Amino acid sequence: MKAISDLGFSVRLFIAAMGRFARFLVESLINSAGLLLRPRLVVKQVHFIGNHSLIIIAISGLFVGFVLALQLYNLLARYGSAELAGLAVNLALVRELAPVVTALLFAGRAGTSLTAEIGLMKSGEQLTALDMMAVNPMARIVAPRFWGGLIAMPILSVIFAMAGILGAYLIVVVLVGIDAGAFWSQMQSGVDWWDDIGQGVIKSIVFGVIVTSIALFEGYEANPTPEGVAHATTRTVVASSLAVLGMDFILTAFMFA
Repeated sequence: MKAISDLGFSVRLFIAAMGRFARFLVESLINSAGLLLRPRLVVKQVHFIGNHSLIIIAISGLFVGFVLALQLYNLLARYGSAELAGLAVNLALVRELAPVVTALLFAGRAGTSLTAEIGLMKSGEQLTALDMMAVNPMARIVAPRFWGGLIAMPILSVIFAMAGILGAYLIVVVLVGIDAGAFWSQMQSGVDWWDDIGQGVIKSIVFGVIVTSIALFEGYEANPTPEGVAHATTRTVVASSLAVLGMDFILTAFMFA
C-alpha cells in the first residue's frame, strides 16, 4: 500500500508541476506584448544567449559532420554510391541532428545559464524588489529571455547544419577526393525546402520554446538557496533533454505520416 501511496503522491506532484508550468508559459506570452515597445531587451538576450553558445554549436556541428561523412562514405562506397555521402549527411543534419543536438547543447549551455540567473535573482530578492517597485518580473525579466531563446535557437540550428555540411565537404571532397560538383549537385537536387529544411526549422522553433520555457520555469520556481538553485539547474538539463527527445519523436511521426 505504501508503494501505491507514494506513486499516487508522485503523480499528483507531477500534475501540479505541469499545471504551474502551463500557467507560467501563458503568463510569459501574455506579458510579451510590452516588448514591442522595448525591442532592445530581446536583442540583448538574443546576443547573450546565442553568442555565448555559438562556439560550442559550431565546433560540435563540424565534428558531427566529420563523423557522419566518414561513416556514410564507408557505407555507401560498398554499394558504389559514394557520391551520395554529401546528400545523406545534409538530410541527416537538416532533418534531425541539427535541431536535436543543438537543443541538447543549448539546454546544457544556455538553459543552465538562464536557470542559474533567474534562481540567483530570486535568492537575492531582486524579483521581489522589482515587484515592490511595481515592475512586473514576468514582463521585465522572463519574457525577454523567453523570446531571446526562441529566436536564438533556430539560428544556432542553422549554424550547426552549416558547420556539419562544411565538415562533410572537408572529409568527402578534400580528404577522400569525391568530385566537388557531384557533392554539391546531389545535395542541391536531393534536398527539398519544405520537406527537409522546413521540418528542421519547425523542430528547432519547438525545441527553443521547450528548452527556454523549462529553464526559466525552473529558475523562477527554484528554492532561494544555493542548493535550490543547483537542483533547479540539474532539473533543467534533465527535463529539457527528455522533453526534446520525446517531442522529436512526436514531431517526426506527424511529419512523416
